[in-house]
Amino acid sequence: MEHTSFFYLFRTIAVLLGCFIFANGTFAQIDKISSDTSILGGTSKPEKDFFDLFKKKTSTNQVDVLKEKKKNKPVFISALPAVGYSLQTGFAGIVTGNIAFYAKNVKDPKISTISASITYSEYNQIIIPLYADILSKNGNWDLVSDNRYISYPSNIFGLGGPTDPNKNHTINFEQIKLHQTILRRVYKNLFLGAGFYYDQFWNIKVIDPQTRRINVYIQQEFGSTQTASGPVGKLIYDSRKNQINATQGVYANATIRQSLKELGSNREWASLLLDARAYINFPKGSHNTLALWSFNWLTLAGTPNYLYLPSTGWDDQYNTGRGYVQSRFRGKQMIYAEAEYRYRITRNGLLGGVAFFNWQQFYGNIKPYEPFLRGFGAGLRVRVNKKSGANICLDYGFGKGSQGFYLNLGELF
Repeated sequence: MEHTSFFYLFRTIAVLLGCFIFANGTFAQIDKISSDTSILGGTSKPEKDFFDLFKKKTSTNQVDVLKEKKKNKPVFISALPAVGYSLQTGFAGIVTGNIAFYAKNVKDPKISTISASITYSEYNQIIIPLYADILSKNGNWDLVSDNRYISYPSNIFGLGGPTDPNKNHTINFEQIKLHQTILRRVYKNLFLGAGFYYDQFWNIKVIDPQTRRINVYIQQEFGSTQTASGPVGKLIYDSRKNQINATQGVYANATIRQSLKELGSNREWASLLLDARAYINFPKGSHNTLALWSFNWLTLAGTPNYLYLPSTGWDDQYNTGRGYVQSRFRGKQMIYAEAEYRYRITRNGLLGGVAFFNWQQFYGNIKPYEPFLRGFGAGLRVRVNKKSGANICLDYGFGKGSQGFYLNLGELF
């Protein structure tokens, strides 16, 4: 599945431009977030995005009327076709829609969103997420609903770090994910809450024709169905102003989960997820950002079924481990860290670049499988909306014995 030819790069850019020309204004729901001008090297330049290249000049009076209409608009609805690429999916066609609105009667409001999409990849994978993050009118309650259906041919590589990348096995499965949480503001940007998570894999089949004996063993270990169901507790701190492309602030999420047989699980286990992100203006006063990410996925008790074990690329947004294919490493404990430097190439913000480095480490119980599994790379950013800061993100990552392109709409963290 790993394609490294630059033919894919050119094909990607061509398809992207075709899709996004018809998607002008998709992220206009975040109009309040960014400023209208940028200053770099002492020169003031108007902010530009991809669609400004195709816009005709509008008179000052017309601009004022448009701004006033947007200002009074309570709900923003958008939809667009898009394309994505990763080592796991290859090229993927996406149709996505979004509804966004601000909570009322809040001094410093944050946006509420409801989004859904349908993805079909060149490897015959289907991904249908439905996500909602809705704040109450006074901003004191936050409902988070993360739901997903997947039909997913996927590679697996056993357990640990030093597994042979050429000795993978292909499995097929369907998955349903239903994660519901309600949180209460306890202090400024701090929320505390509880919820219920239900996950099920079914129609699990090992489909490698070359390894029939091993297929039987894997199928016996996996079974045809794996289910995890139980309560969660969650603590969130979020001081970011813009969740689409944060340039300042801190995000921290601690989630403890319990899987219980009484609620339908195959096995009983408990896990702890610690997700922390920080965004630093560096150098100070520039438009550049140093983004730091720590993602730690720990098994506290019991042993989850194989497909529920911590694994590369299986965070909620499938973004950990650039440089490696999804599922490349797996274990009972996962420690992950990433640093990304985001900088402007043009003064008007239309083009930008990033350089990133990540490392991950997996454990059985106490002893690590391998000290460090490093990944690194660089990427290009094309601004598609100057108000929200939304970018087309094209990255090339390198890992140990692995490399490839990654294409996203929006920053990875």
